[in-house]
Amino acid sequence: MRKRKENSMNKKKFDFKSVANVLLPLVLALLVGTIIIVCMGEDPIAAYSALLRGAFKGKLKLGTTLASFTPLLLTSVAFIIAAKAGAFNVGVEGEVFLGGITAAYIGINWTFLPKPILLLTCFVGAIVVAAAWAFIPAALKVYYNVSEVCTTILMNSVALYITNYLVSGPMSAGAANAQSDPVTVTLPQIMKPSSLNVGIFIAIAVTLLVIFMLQKTSLGMQIRMVGTNPANAEFAGINPKTTFIKAMMISGAIGGIAGAIEVLGVHGYFLNNFASGLGSNGMLAALIVKNNIVTAPFIAFFIAVLKSGAMGMQQATSVPKSLVDTITAVFIIFACMELIGNIRSKKKHSDDKKA
Repeated sequence: MRKRKENSMNKKKFDFKSVANVLLPLVLALLVGTIIIVCMGEDPIAAYSALLRGAFKGKLKLGTTLASFTPLLLTSVAFIIAAKAGAFNVGVEGEVFLGGITAAYIGINWTFLPKPILLLTCFVGAIVVAAAWAFIPAALKVYYNVSEVCTTILMNSVALYITNYLVSGPMSAGAANAQSDPVTVTLPQIMKPSSLNVGIFIAIAVTLLVIFMLQKTSLGMQIRMVGTNPANAEFAGINPKTTFIKAMMISGAIGGIAGAIEVLGVHGYFLNNFASGLGSNGMLAALIVKNNIVTAPFIAFFIAVLKSGAMGMQQATSVPKSLVDTITAVFIIFACMELIGNIRSKKKHSDDKKA
């Protein structure tokens, strides 16, 4: 009983530490942003207030923020699940593109299906194609020891060129901007006139499902063991190669879901290069929290707030929206520094010595 209580206390302590490791860099980044705003001769309180109003005031702005949060949440979760198996999947963005183009193709051409089944088929198609795309770098890694970082970066460009060709040629709507015809089935909109749709609930459900899978299932345990020590995992009877590939394919599937939500819920058609930056921002959110899947949604939401509120801040004050990129960059620098952790451990060691 006593041991159980101690374990519970240690868990709480760990959780508090994880939150503190995120909050401290956030406060420091906002402080740096405050100094920059003051140096520009502007009022930082007014600037940050305008940013928050731009992100939250009214249905349109709040809905836009939540719509931006949806793909960031999914791309951060996609990166994390691959990272848990020891993979650095930089190719989430390419998987978003291919998932989106697949959902668009099915949504445009498979009109013989009833709409509910057609909607489901769009998602299934996006998942299958994106997972198959993620299988390629995973297989190259485990069977030929080719770096998944290099292959996924290069495959992002290939995915972009494939979708660019399709919406400029066979799937082109003939518009000035390269895009497909409108899909015949879409996700229901909420908080109109914003682009927020029920895709946000799909994203939350996927995140909860992944958390459950990682923490409560044998597959999740295998993924974590392979990511921690592949040799030990193999000794325990787990096939590290198969598990690595599975984790990468699940990661790709989640990227495909993000692409399908953007096409079916936000745009209503495939817009060329629509997912630019989604993969990298999701990856940054994951890296900031050191692949902690529980705290990643909060950072993804914070990045969405910054991106959505930046224009409102620029319109209300003379502070350019590029300041948001500066704050994000500083946030990442502070969050990735091991110095903060080292200072804490030194202080603890010193306190222990005094005691």
